[in-house]
Amino acid sequence: MEFNKIKSFLGLCLLIVLLAACNGKKAASLSDFSNQLYTPEYASGFSIKGADGYESSIITVTNPWQGADSITTQLFIARGGESAPEGFTGQVLEGDASRIVAMSSTHIAMLDAVGEAGRVVGVSGIDYISNPVISVNRDSIGDVGYEGNINYELLISLDPDLVLLYGVNGASSMEGKLNELGIPFMYVGDYLEESPLGKAEWMVALSEVVGKRNAGEQVFAGIPVRYNDLKKRVADTMLDAPAVMLNTPYGDSWFMPSTESYVARLVKDAGGDYIYKKNTGNASLPIDLEEAYKLTSEADMWLNVGMANSLDELRTSCPKFSDTRCFRNGSVWNNNLKTNVAGGNDYYESAVVNPDILLRDLVKIFHPELVEEDFVYYKQLK
Repeated sequence: MEFNKIKSFLGLCLLIVLLAACNGKKAASLSDFSNQLYTPEYASGFSIKGADGYESSIITVTNPWQGADSITTQLFIARGGESAPEGFTGQVLEGDASRIVAMSSTHIAMLDAVGEAGRVVGVSGIDYISNPVISVNRDSIGDVGYEGNINYELLISLDPDLVLLYGVNGASSMEGKLNELGIPFMYVGDYLEESPLGKAEWMVALSEVVGKRNAGEQVFAGIPVRYNDLKKRVADTMLDAPAVMLNTPYGDSWFMPSTESYVARLVKDAGGDYIYKKNTGNASLPIDLEEAYKLTSEADMWLNVGMANSLDELRTSCPKFSDTRCFRNGSVWNNNLKTNVAGGNDYYESAVVNPDILLRDLVKIFHPELVEEDFVYYKQLK
């Protein structure tokens, strides 16, 4: 009788051991997640790491908003029944994200680049989104509103696996409520990258979230090749670089980007000469309208002129500037060729993952003899 009890007890122990072996691995330590699964070449804001023998990964996002200093946020993507490492304090996503709420349209463009925009179940400002997948399925996609006025009841009903956030001058105000609701989130810092290729490289981070990193790497790999080939062609054949003025007034000020900014780098790579050299910092600086008028008068071309669709509209908003040389010559171009009926501009959406096409548009403006393709994002104002 006693022998049978011992036999049964040993059998139970063996069953427990076997079940444990089937249902999961020993939890890795945080230090085990040191293998670089993907090291960005152009982006500075994220990394993807894994551990030997584990399917899970950790996405680390560094300084995800303006002014952030030595701030990191992490997302653990738990795969294969694996648990987050002991001591891990970041967000935990159970398996690849199938249902995503994207708070920026650029997040949608990145998912679309790898064929996964269909995973988006919620957005912010659906009327202003240009993506065709969202447009076709808008009746089944929730518009959760804007930060500061989020419809959390709707957000909960969407049952998201993950919310993609962005910070402006600090952490998103959604953080606390999402933690309370137990909904994981990840910051996406593409807008902070000044490198056009660095912005686009964030598609790899988002492809990891949906378990498609290899596809994301393959899609991204072709972009720097096309971008740098065109940049080299411009450098090898360029004659004169036209002086380029940017933007329109905002109130009583005219904000001019840094010479190291995203748009200034594109202008330079396309063979243009950004006219404002004083700002070498890491943020746009305001100048008064008198200085802006002087710069515009000296420019050969004027780009990114707000909401204007015609020279008449630009004259109405900036009457004094209609006597500048670039205005009189019709050398005014705007980045709103692809605008939807609500005014949503695809330049601020899909252009982020198409820097090579954006560069091509600018080359066509500055050096039209080098490009045969039609414009995608820019148009000349008439």
